[in-house]
Amino acid sequence: MNRPGPDEGLLRRARLTLAGQNTLAMTLILLVVGAVALFVVTRGQRSSLEQSLRQTAATEEDVVDPPAGSWIFDLTAAGRLTGTDDPPPGFPDRAALDRVRAGGPAELATTETGGTDYLVFTRRRGTNTVQVVGSLAAQEAERHRLLVALGVAELLGLIAVCAAAFLLARRATAPLGEALARQRRFVADASHELRTPITQLHTRAQLLRQDLRAGASPEAIGPDVDQLLAGTRQLGEMVEDLLLSTQTRAGDRGRGTEVDLAVLASGVLADLGPRARAQEVELVLRPDPDRPSVVHGREPALRRVITALVDNALSHTPAGGHITVELGSAEPPRPVVVNVRDDGSGFDPADAERIFARFARGHDDHRRFGLGLALAREVVTGHGGTMEARGRPGEGAVFTIRLPAAGE
Repeated sequence: MNRPGPDEGLLRRARLTLAGQNTLAMTLILLVVGAVALFVVTRGQRSSLEQSLRQTAATEEDVVDPPAGSWIFDLTAAGRLTGTDDPPPGFPDRAALDRVRAGGPAELATTETGGTDYLVFTRRRGTNTVQVVGSLAAQEAERHRLLVALGVAELLGLIAVCAAAFLLARRATAPLGEALARQRRFVADASHELRTPITQLHTRAQLLRQDLRAGASPEAIGPDVDQLLAGTRQLGEMVEDLLLSTQTRAGDRGRGTEVDLAVLASGVLADLGPRARAQEVELVLRPDPDRPSVVHGREPALRRVITALVDNALSHTPAGGHITVELGSAEPPRPVVVNVRDDGSGFDPADAERIFARFARGHDDHRRFGLGLALAREVVTGHGGTMEARGRPGEGAVFTIRLPAAGE
C-alpha cells in the first residue's frame, strides 16, 4: 500500500480545514435562519390569537358559540357568572375577573394548566366583565411540526453544505496542489539533471588549474577552456529549461503577443548556424509565403521550443546531414504547422511518445532523453497546440508542431 506523500498530506489537511470551516459557518447560518423562522412563526401565532381574543371580547354578545378553541365567561355587575360549557380545568380565572371588575385595567396573561398553555384576556364591557380564554395547543402542535420540518431541512442542508464545502475546498486547494507539484518537480529535475554537468565542470576546472600550475601554454589549455565554456553554455540552457518548466501551464496561450514563427525560426537557425557549420550539417528554412505563420503566445517560450527541436536534430545528425525547418498552414481555420526534419540517426517508432517523457530511456535502454523535448511539448500544449514525432532508425526524424493561428 502506497503511503501518501507530504504534499498529499498537506493538501488533505488544507481541504479538511477549509471544508470544516465552511461547514461550520454554513451550519451556523442555517441554525440562525431556522431560529429566526421559528421566532417569527411563534410571534405571529400569539399575535393572531391575541387579536382574536380581543375581538371576541369586544363583539360577542353571548357565551354560547365562541370561536373554536376559545371559551367566554361573563360576570355581571350583580356578580352573576356565565360561561361556555366544558371549559378547561381552572377556568374562569376568577381573580382576574374580580380585579378588572373592581376597576383594574384589562389584563392579558398566559396560564398553563393540565399541560396546555392558554392565553387569557380579561376586560370590562359596559357594566359586565368579560374573560376570553384561548388554547395555545393548536399553535404548539403547528410549532412542533415546524420544528420537525426545520430539523429535517437543517439535516439535509447540512449534508448538502458538507458536500459543497468539500468540493469548494478541493477547488480552492487545486492551485496549491499545482504549485507544490511544480515545486517538487523542479527540485527533482534540478537535482537529477544538474548533478552530472556540475560534476563535469568541476572536474574540468580542476584539470585546468593543474595545467596552469604546471605552466602549460595557452595553446595547450585552449581545448580545456573551450570544453569548460561549452559546459557552462549547456548548463545555462539546462537551467533555462528547468525554469521554463515552472512557468509553463495550460492557459498560457492567453498571455503574450502575436509571434511570427517564420521570423522566430530564422533567428534560431542564425543562432545555431556556427554549431551546424562546425558539425558540417546544413540548416535550411522553408517558409511558405502564401500561408500565415503568425500565432498568439509567449515569444521566449516558442523560441525555446524551436531551439530545442533544432538542437535535438543537431545532436543526432552526422556530418554531411541536413536539417530543414518547414513552416506553413492549410487554409484557415487550420493551424500553423512547423516541421523540423532531419536525416540523422532517427529513433525506434515505439519511442514516439516516450521521447517526450522526462528523463526517459529508449526501448534499447541506451538512448536517454532529457528535459528539452518534454518541456517543448509542455510549452506547445500550454499554447493550445500539439506536438508529435515520427522517425525510424537510420532514416531521420520529423517533429511536427501545430499551433492555432493568431485571431482564432
